[in-house]
Amino acid sequence: MSKIVVNDQRQRGKISKYIYGQFAEHLGRCIYEGLWVGPDSDIPNVNGLRTDVVEALKEIKIPVLRWPGGCFADTYHWQDGIGPKESRKKIVNTNWGGVVENNHFGTHEFFELVRQLGTEAYINGNVGSGTVQEMSDWVEYMTFDGISPMADLRAKNGHPAPWSVKFFGVGNESWGCGGNMRPEYYSDLYRQYQTFVRNYNGEKPIYKIASGPNIDDYNWMDVLMRYATPYMDGISLHHYALAAPWEDKRPALGFPENEWFSLISSAQKMDELITKHSTIMDKYDPDKRVGLIVDEWGSWLAVEPGTNPGFLYQQNTIRDAMVAAITLHIFQKHADRVEMANIAQMVNVLQAMVLTEGKKMIKTPTYYVFKMFMEHQDAVALDTHDELATTTSASVSKNDQGYLVSLCNYSIDAADELSLDFDSEVIDVNGEILQGQTMDQHNDFDDPEAIKTATLNSAKHQGHQVSVSIPPMSVVTLHVATA
Repeated sequence: MSKIVVNDQRQRGKISKYIYGQFAEHLGRCIYEGLWVGPDSDIPNVNGLRTDVVEALKEIKIPVLRWPGGCFADTYHWQDGIGPKESRKKIVNTNWGGVVENNHFGTHEFFELVRQLGTEAYINGNVGSGTVQEMSDWVEYMTFDGISPMADLRAKNGHPAPWSVKFFGVGNESWGCGGNMRPEYYSDLYRQYQTFVRNYNGEKPIYKIASGPNIDDYNWMDVLMRYATPYMDGISLHHYALAAPWEDKRPALGFPENEWFSLISSAQKMDELITKHSTIMDKYDPDKRVGLIVDEWGSWLAVEPGTNPGFLYQQNTIRDAMVAAITLHIFQKHADRVEMANIAQMVNVLQAMVLTEGKKMIKTPTYYVFKMFMEHQDAVALDTHDELATTTSASVSKNDQGYLVSLCNYSIDAADELSLDFDSEVIDVNGEILQGQTMDQHNDFDDPEAIKTATLNSAKHQGHQVSVSIPPMSVVTLHVATA
């Protein structure tokens, strides 16, 4: 049995829509085949971007998209990806599978994707192998509206008008694949590089994001905040959910019961990480001006058998839906500090929204969680009084349409009977459910709708109270209207 008491006066703050952000790296089949097929492909596309994937992603109202990496960002030289495609430089993707990257998807193609999705751009710049001049030129190329060498080059390449870049990451994982730096060294580099991420368009300045800690590296956070707080708007954090130690990636399908719980337990660590990193941030930024940007998160499991191990292609099950719901609840709990998050990754990589195989596309259980939770975006997170079962996770928000209650029961075999008490009389409630019948239930290309959302009929209301039965292995959303 679980109980939630909802009090409108206890508010955690506005839930940034950007915590529902996505991430697309030049990794495996995320960009090529997943998003970009080229204008001459027999797969239906608009300007080279496959129509089925774009339309599916538009349905979940993606607020922001991070590109081009990831580790790839600190090997990416943006001028390789502009101009006529036949003359673009071919490189080897040394981070991911050692395959040839033809650079047919570059800056112009990315902003075309942003346009089609109706989303905001989060660009990750190259600090690891790039230069200050290169980063400065890229910002000018993308955003300057006037006469300048880079603006002229952009116009020559077919786009006279500038684009809007809302977020800019100054390096990625600078403690690891982005340069194996010490925090003191990166702090100085960050201060230098960010100086030249200029505000050319006269609007609100670009939101600058420093490369923050890996998981629980609290020293990295402390050093960065001590030396660079005045120069940053956000600082990143990376944490992946694992079913076993990092060196032992466990299968996405056919796993034992203990790995259901070990993966979920790893995801739940996000709460501890945000709490402890936020405490350090509060020491240097008590007004919470700097946002915590969790721009890589999600399940990291063994690759699908028979696929390139460097492509990180894994199946996506109801267990991953549990990870998504629990993690998004954690972000909403910390709405006062978490400004953005970007699940890794959008298509065909790690905990993806959609998977593709040739002309076929499937939506994953994680996709449906993002769709069910859409109305949390920019709503007010409520600080409820909860008495929850040990396997139940919950979050409540309010907007002009009413309340959205999202619930997750990650028990394998037991339903949870839950009651919710509201300040006012409840006049309507309707619900939606995503439920698994087995621990590894998933959609594949032979059965693309084995698991999808359905109408929930068990929610009842009387007076100020709503009651609902939450089945095991399920995610539920309730839309509640009060008098």
